[in-house]
Amino acid sequence: MQDAQEPVLKLVRLADLRPTQITVGMREVEEKCRSWRNKGSKAAESLGMHLIPVVVGPKGRCYILDHHHLVLALHREGVEHALASVMADLSGLERDAFWFVLAHKNWMHVYDAEGRLRTHQDIPKSIDGLVDDPYRSLAGELRRIGGFAKDTTLYSEFLWADFLRRNIKRKRVQDRYERALDQALKLAKSRQAEYLPGWCGATGGSD
Repeated sequence: MQDAQEPVLKLVRLADLRPTQITVGMREVEEKCRSWRNKGSKAAESLGMHLIPVVVGPKGRCYILDHHHLVLALHREGVEHALASVMADLSGLERDAFWFVLAHKNWMHVYDAEGRLRTHQDIPKSIDGLVDDPYRSLAGELRRIGGFAKDTTLYSEFLWADFLRRNIKRKRVQDRYERALDQALKLAKSRQAEYLPGWCGATGGSD
């Protein structure tokens, strides 16, 4: 058992993939669904450009390490199979040891839609079970409009989602999304956010 030295490609059934997180931003999933439909005849070609990173766990099950939003969107759009890149084969581990390794490598995100820390037992068994966190969608949209830069830090957008959760009321995010996004952009440029990955720096007078 060791981490893969070179990418190992594997054809996987999307419905069989297991999440390593509890939540996604459903607005972001819906946007990816629309984008997929708009590709039309070029959809199949673009699918080959998005390898899904997975780790193989006990009983040979594949666990998603990234692209949960894309996988759920493709599944909703009726795509049955996709190519996965096997990052590590941990199939020889007992279940408890497997989850210990995932935690050690920061390969799972066990926070719920309220930002509360849970355990791996709360992670859904399938992508259909992923729960909506509106702040995760807000963070994704904030990055797209330049609120912060894309960063290699694992789960960076969840860190931003937690920051936004603490500073913007949920009712505003749910009922007045554009206003919430404007507020998020101001917060992102403030000194309050300087500890976050991809922070772009304060602009004049926004401390």
